[in-house]
Amino acid sequence: MSRRSLFVVSLILTVLLTPPAWHPEPVRIQLARWFGPGTYVSPPPSLPSAAFEPETFCPADLAGWRSSQTIGDVTIRASRSCEPDNPFAVAAFVRGTNNVAEGVLQQSGLTPDAVTKGEDLDGDGDPDVIHLRLEVAELNGASPDNTEPVVQFPIAPGVKPGFWVFAPKMAGMATENFESLRARPMLRLPSPVIRVEQGDRIEITLENSHYMPHTIHFHGVDHPFVDESGEGNDGVPIASEMPVMPGRDRTYNLTPRQAGTMFYHCHVQPHLHIMMGLQGMFVVEENAPDNWVQTLNVGGGQVRAPSKGVQEEYDREYDLHYFDIDTELNEIIQSSNDPRVITDEMHNRYDITDATFDLFTVNGRSFPYTFRESLVSVEPDERVRLRVLNGGSGPLALHTHGHKPTITAFDGVPVPTPARITRDVFMLSSAQRVDLTLDTTNDGLHSFGSGIWLMHDHQQKGTTTDGIGPGGNISAIVYGDYQGEDGWPLTQGMPYDLFFTEAYYKGLLPLWEAYAGDSFSPPAPASRFHLRTLAFALAVGATLGFGLLLLRGRT
Repeated sequence: MSRRSLFVVSLILTVLLTPPAWHPEPVRIQLARWFGPGTYVSPPPSLPSAAFEPETFCPADLAGWRSSQTIGDVTIRASRSCEPDNPFAVAAFVRGTNNVAEGVLQQSGLTPDAVTKGEDLDGDGDPDVIHLRLEVAELNGASPDNTEPVVQFPIAPGVKPGFWVFAPKMAGMATENFESLRARPMLRLPSPVIRVEQGDRIEITLENSHYMPHTIHFHGVDHPFVDESGEGNDGVPIASEMPVMPGRDRTYNLTPRQAGTMFYHCHVQPHLHIMMGLQGMFVVEENAPDNWVQTLNVGGGQVRAPSKGVQEEYDREYDLHYFDIDTELNEIIQSSNDPRVITDEMHNRYDITDATFDLFTVNGRSFPYTFRESLVSVEPDERVRLRVLNGGSGPLALHTHGHKPTITAFDGVPVPTPARITRDVFMLSSAQRVDLTLDTTNDGLHSFGSGIWLMHDHQQKGTTTDGIGPGGNISAIVYGDYQGEDGWPLTQGMPYDLFFTEAYYKGLLPLWEAYAGDSFSPPAPASRFHLRTLAFALAVGATLGFGLLLLRGRT
């Protein structure tokens, strides 16, 4: 057979094998006249749903930390959280690690000098001389002995970006035990809330246990630029002092004259170190008689031993710290454990102006872990104080379902009563703080009644984890009659099994499998379609090949 004949045959086959959908409309009409309309071809079946094993939603409270209890002479409120704070640590934070029994100190996990409390300078029944010691810890970093990150602090199932955090000075090891890579409960994101009283004489010592230099800057907190000895006291290397080098320490001095919700953070390369997690809320409470303050609040937000001054105005108090993460930055510390390599990658190669923030947390967790420990648990007809910090890089549009709280302060400055605004979306810029009063009176304005009412950033990316939703900083205001004995909210919507799998946040399990089964699963391969496609491709290749041979023959 000649080249011309082969070319014609292959061209005819190409035309015949061309998918009908690719034909111009006049060609489709003519083919239908000649051969009749095509028969209906049913779509291939859906692929079966993938099997998965979810984590436990709400771990058992084996240590009995959730219950209301009195430790020493400190009354610690019950926590409805699945994963509550250590009540022994709460007692030590209130009385001071130097003022509690040895057994309480041991169960708190703190060192004897972590939070020391001394003289009552104004004679009103509570200590006014406070000394805190903070360390710097790394979470989810690289290890020369393990391929897995250590010390592990997952923010969601299987999601473990690297962090640096300020932490209370602790005794013992960083992990739960010798066989675990998981961080002990008090070593976590975010850095702890510091709580003091107006007029207290405060010393905060940074013991730099990390491999990089750091400082503490007290953002919005009343403090002198230099201390009594002339040493820098603002924590800013380019203006007031040299950074605290690894293995060294520095003590900062403060006597805050104004109450309010403030901020503290590292100011060494702040565009990096703040976004690595070296930031926390700093609360100055109003001075009141016999006002013992829970000096550190670690974990999911509830203040379990509120001061007398707070209890006179509010039924409950919560600290809510919002934060966003660029995994490109946070994963640098997982690529090496050599400080020289990390320094080069982070300070010379990483460019925050090109950053894409893809993880979003409240009190250090993303949904669904937020439902374990960052719920705002309430009862009807209560006044609840919410202190909110936006520690992220961009704005936060905080929306409360079913409630309209009232703004009482911005950046630690009270809003005059006539100017206070009641609304359900609060826009906070980066580093901004707002104090809200949540009134649970069921009047159709302040509250719509009992339920599980979501609370989240209304910028849509904030409710995702690396683009997969639901995730991010979704939390909820939950009434007691919608919360189980174990602390888990009694949801009435879709099942949560899917969300408690690592595969879901890797994009391997589509959302609809939780409620629609295989209905929206990808279609199974259609063998007939693939055979026709293969034949079409071969025909096209043959046509091109024979066409080239004809052209060469002519030349």
